[in-house]
Amino acid sequence: MSGHNPKTPRSFIDSLEETMLAIMLGIMTLVTFANVMARYVFNSNILWGLEVTSILFAWLVLFGVSYCVKKTAHLGVDAIVSLLSPAARKICTLLAVACCIIYAFLLLKGGWDFWANFANLPATTGRWFPTGFQEKFLAKGWYETNDVFMPEMFQFIADWFNDGERYEKIPRLIPYVMLPFGMALLLYRFIQAGWAVFTGKQMLIIVSHEAEDAVEEAAAKAAREE
Repeated sequence: MSGHNPKTPRSFIDSLEETMLAIMLGIMTLVTFANVMARYVFNSNILWGLEVTSILFAWLVLFGVSYCVKKTAHLGVDAIVSLLSPAARKICTLLAVACCIIYAFLLLKGGWDFWANFANLPATTGRWFPTGFQEKFLAKGWYETNDVFMPEMFQFIADWFNDGERYEKIPRLIPYVMLPFGMALLLYRFIQAGWAVFTGKQMLIIVSHEAEDAVEEAAAKAAREE
């Protein structure tokens, strides 16, 4: 009992998360392919292609890391804990989860502090843990990306963050919002995993040796289909 059962039907949330990850990866692939074709076939260039790909890659990582926690898909080493009794293994896993929760909380604070001013919001005060919010700060809602143009249908955002002045490029608050969102989701997933360990629904928060079983199962399935 240490992870996701592949035979369990996927929930709507699972399907939504996997679809979003697939869409991001698909757009990255299409934009990169189009940019290569434009450069080497038509001697041109898609100016916004590299920046869009970089943003989507960051989103893919930040969104995917919490999804892997949910699916117990992160690799790890359980050579020591596997030698322990179930009770001792549970205690060690809970300690590991506690460290992960603290780490995720620190990442959430850092992500919020980095993004907040770009959304005209105050960052938190305190070096490690938030002790309040900034009283004075430089609002950066007018900061734009370098190359990604602002679609007309989203210009209403300018009324909220740029005093009604139209954006030429998308504001940085849009790509940067994945920092606090992704870290908040990561924190939530670690809390979920900790509760699952505490209640005995799973034993570990890593895939560990099950990765080998998954590879063998996939290879056997491919052999049967052939």
